[in-house]
Amino acid sequence: MVVASIDIQGGKVVQLKQGSELILQRENAGELAEEFDRYGETAVIDLDAAMGSGNNLAMIKPLLRKAECRVGGGIRTPEQARELVSLGAAKIIVGSRAFRAPGGQPGSFAVDTAFLESMAKAIGRERLVVAVDARKNENGYEITVDGWKTPTGLSLVESAKTVAAFSGDLLFTCVDREGTMTGADLAPVRTLRENVSCRITAAGGVSSPEEIAALAELGCDVQLGMALYTGRLSLDTAFVESLNWKKAGETSGGLIPVIAQSVDGQVLMTGYADREALEESFRRGNLCFHSRTRNRLWMKGEHSGNVLKIRRLRADCDRDAVLAIAEPAGPVCHTGDWSCFGVNRRFSWEYLQSVIAERFRNPVPGSYTATLDGELVREKVIEEAGEVCGAKTRDEVVWEAADLLYFVTALLTREKVTVEEVFAELDRRHKK
Repeated sequence: MVVASIDIQGGKVVQLKQGSELILQRENAGELAEEFDRYGETAVIDLDAAMGSGNNLAMIKPLLRKAECRVGGGIRTPEQARELVSLGAAKIIVGSRAFRAPGGQPGSFAVDTAFLESMAKAIGRERLVVAVDARKNENGYEITVDGWKTPTGLSLVESAKTVAAFSGDLLFTCVDREGTMTGADLAPVRTLRENVSCRITAAGGVSSPEEIAALAELGCDVQLGMALYTGRLSLDTAFVESLNWKKAGETSGGLIPVIAQSVDGQVLMTGYADREALEESFRRGNLCFHSRTRNRLWMKGEHSGNVLKIRRLRADCDRDAVLAIAEPAGPVCHTGDWSCFGVNRRFSWEYLQSVIAERFRNPVPGSYTATLDGELVREKVIEEAGEVCGAKTRDEVVWEAADLLYFVTALLTREKVTVEEVFAELDRRHKK
């Protein structure tokens, strides 16, 4: 998996060399989050909170609705972590706090297992990422904290083995190379991989497709910052190189299976892709495959027009298969069925909104939906809510509830609120 970084300082997206020298800054965090989400998770790091000089929570909250974000920077309590998860954070990153010796003197360091246990209990081990940032010294690699300014004397490998019992993912940053684009240091990553079984995300100095491929061969994810923002690397290339092409060559002739799924979770089709097909998918924004029978590239819907518009692509845990979340323009199967698995399109709330949105965009003669302006639709919601409450029989409740859901969906669509946003809010409440 490729993880793109959004580091925030003073309300702006920044890239720092060695954690201190400002190299660039941008103000389009929302646009970046939406773009990055197509390729993998996004690491949102609050540098001000990490250094205890403020926080950028108001800026971060909207990003959690735009992308799958792992959030870090100044998270020091289980309550903070739980609140961020309830707001939509996919994972929580903790760093310096994990290495403060419990009850020790200032400057005393040890892995705080009680703290890590409380974090894992609060949000689940699978959501906890521990940052094991390290510099090289005469004894190997040493954990550093406080924005990479304070050496701890703690061994990278031994610390990683301890924290791995509480976390689903380690974020290893080679501090010596962070922000330098001088190349990844693979030696400590290889050592970590040999000593822990959880996922590892490597960062620091990565600047070439070959390094991403080497990390993928080690079974590690990659986090990109400076190389991405300066244009040295593109996310298209990074995603392709992060896959397990070696295994694909051994088991499926160099092709990786791609499972297409609709936004509401319905499996649509399975195809196969080589590097060219994935690169073309990103270029066109529509899902492309490699035809095994014709031995050539083809775009789904290139003749019928029933393309699959890409929302996001995700590799599986072994990086040898891809899940493509896509918006189908029409029936997917060549037989005319909605799905290649012989099932009709499921009537979902998302589908209802898509139909209503289309009526608003392209009204047809006689369309009642097209007449629902902002005032009328609100009147109908109030009216139908009363009729649901006044329904006497089970059948009446079903009938009136269907009317209410239709008008509520029309209101949401008028206000440019998506069904996904409503589900996200319900999910937030569920996680509190």
